[in-house]
Amino acid sequence: MAGSSTGTVFKVTTWGESHGPATGAVIDGCPAGLPLSPADFRPYMARRRPDGSLMSTNRREADEVEILSGVFEGMTTGTPVSLLIRNTDQHSADYGNLADIYRPGHADFGYQAKYGHRDYRGGGRSSGRETAARVAAGAVAAKILGMTGITFQTAVTSVGGFPPEEAPGIIKQYREAGDSAGSEVICTVHGAPAGIGDPVFRKLDALLAEAVFSIGAVRAFEIGSGRDVISLRGSENNDAFCMKNGKVVTETNHCGGILGGISTGGDILIRASFKPTPSISLKQRTVTRDGEETEICIRGRHDPVIGPRAAVVVEAMSALVLLDSMLLNMTSQLSSFISFYQKK
Repeated sequence: MAGSSTGTVFKVTTWGESHGPATGAVIDGCPAGLPLSPADFRPYMARRRPDGSLMSTNRREADEVEILSGVFEGMTTGTPVSLLIRNTDQHSADYGNLADIYRPGHADFGYQAKYGHRDYRGGGRSSGRETAARVAAGAVAAKILGMTGITFQTAVTSVGGFPPEEAPGIIKQYREAGDSAGSEVICTVHGAPAGIGDPVFRKLDALLAEAVFSIGAVRAFEIGSGRDVISLRGSENNDAFCMKNGKVVTETNHCGGILGGISTGGDILIRASFKPTPSISLKQRTVTRDGEETEICIRGRHDPVIGPRAAVVVEAMSALVLLDSMLLNMTSQLSSFISFYQKK
């Protein structure tokens, strides 16, 4: 299967299926000398793991990350870092009736049309379970970025079109009705330097859009003021430049910290919209693999809303893109090359 890798210098490949024995990631290009242990992953994996609330699935996974290679005596060696996350609570029997039927809102039909054979147990590679590997890899990227002073602030800002504080009541109603809700996540990157990203086809905002859109269920991506710019005048949308503490900054941040595909040094503002979870227990119309029209009620354990557990996935993908772009940026100016390699 093509399309399971991302990045150029800091390159990540994820692998595994929702109901296979494990999922994981291989990071090629991680610099040597990074202190790394299983403890570094736990805060990130905990944010993605179901918390037992109304807004998450009942699936229980420890999501403990095992480091199989690339680390010796607690430090990365510069060789590929292989990460493994075991699946321990999959209920494959819940999906036995889906072998010959396409779930509305899922990738079942597309996978069948493309490959002629698919893993129907929880969606296989198209399952949200795949994002555990992304979060593990993103934790490594975020740790490196943190050493340069870059931090992330990520939150769910809407559930079903309502403010987050109203979410529990909304989700309770939806769950009782056998339905699900959409959601919105905002990720803010603080401390990214100016000058990151490349013109034309490798613009930083374009790379971020590709990365975030690769997360299952994302249906809209915005930078800065996003769609709100359609109602602004140029005089309102343009961010005036000024000096602050000896640095060039913008007075406002409609651009979301990126202009011309290159970072300005301001906060990078990312907004992602997630569709309602497609696995719902309400009766839905569909067809079988043989082309017969039928109806389906989906069983199993599913999140009634995606955003709360996907917020850290947005953060992880943003970290992967930013770190890779910063590593690439080290070759942008000859002076950087000379200063690194010149003899003292």
